[in-house]
Amino acid sequence: MRVLIATDAFPPVCGGSGWSTYELAKGLRARGHHVTIVRPRVNAPEGHEGSEYDGFQPIEPRFYAPPLPYLRNYFKNERLYPRLETFLANLIRRESFDVVHAQHLLSSPPSVAAARSAGVPAVCTIRDYWPVCYWSDLILDRTDDTLCPGCTAARMTRCVRPHAGPAWPVALPFIPYMRANLSLKRRSLAGADALIAVSRTIAADLRARAPEIANTRLETIPNPVDIGSIRTQASSAVPPLREPYALYVGKLEPNKGVTKLIVAIGRAKLDWPLVVVGDGSERPRLEALSRQSGRTVRFTGWLPREEALSWLKHAAVLVFPSHGPESLSRVLLEASALGVPIAAMDTGGTADIVRDEETGLLSRTAEELGEDLARLRGDAALRTRLGDAARQRAAREFDSPTVIDRIERLYGELLGRHAN
Repeated sequence: MRVLIATDAFPPVCGGSGWSTYELAKGLRARGHHVTIVRPRVNAPEGHEGSEYDGFQPIEPRFYAPPLPYLRNYFKNERLYPRLETFLANLIRRESFDVVHAQHLLSSPPSVAAARSAGVPAVCTIRDYWPVCYWSDLILDRTDDTLCPGCTAARMTRCVRPHAGPAWPVALPFIPYMRANLSLKRRSLAGADALIAVSRTIAADLRARAPEIANTRLETIPNPVDIGSIRTQASSAVPPLREPYALYVGKLEPNKGVTKLIVAIGRAKLDWPLVVVGDGSERPRLEALSRQSGRTVRFTGWLPREEALSWLKHAAVLVFPSHGPESLSRVLLEASALGVPIAAMDTGGTADIVRDEETGLLSRTAEELGEDLARLRGDAALRTRLGDAARQRAAREFDSPTVIDRIERLYGELLGRHAN
């Protein structure tokens, strides 16, 4: 097949979405399919050339968006969509693509419209909450970790405040636009031949909050992960520390629940170092809390992939405090692939990866997370049992060939329907 992948994130850097797109493209290529990647670039610097990665040279149509809140979003959505749709439709016809598979919020709406106009199947993978939340994170109030039970105009007056800062009253008139923007995205998805939710939680949330897609085919298929490549890259890694350590890997942002790390290590009375790999707006606050806690916390910032996998490979336990709701964490998939025992908050799609007491430990509060961390700290046999089970399950259910096989079958079914 000739597959056109439209994405917002390529090549892969540190975020999970870029790696998931790459794994999809690589897995399809390994099956003998021809894969072309298109990534719209907004405000790319003059003279910037597309970044080749592992033989994939993305096509990068350029677009402009002014650096002003809300107006920027309008240019990256409503203004971009028709132009990108035309670009993609022409490309589909010229290159005779069989399937269009879109990946993210900028690329999905125009991809669906372009595929329909060209008469080929359109598939969209939904990796987070962008169809049902303007901010894509379902966080209603960052001050108390409140999750949004449903998007309404009244609730938007609350969620807009931390994003707009002191000028939030000025932002309130934009709420009708925000609601219309979400509605546009959901209506566009309704035109897809199939939607792929990467976890059961994403699927359930789409069904509950996006009535526009009630009649659209919705499959739950996880992100593909190249288990063999992860293990090979980590196999020669030298332990970064000689002593055991707990590890956190990811963004230091409110939706990741990072301040719960300090509560958890305090509750666990952890005498191992906690190593934090990543960065974000919460880092200053987290560093201050770490100093107050009296526990040993080491911050590395973002690291190259090989170094991050080295820290992960040799961690005694991975701590995952995400407030979420998570869609399907790549960090958890990689930790499972490497057999690292996991203590995680039970949010979003985390339970799709971590089965409580079987492949890891799940908790509902920061205090419970600390108690689980204490259990793992004091029980080497438990760490081994959970890590081994996680390793086996990752290879069985999340390895790229298994996931790509499911996606191939979906493509085949959709092509068959179009042919009829």
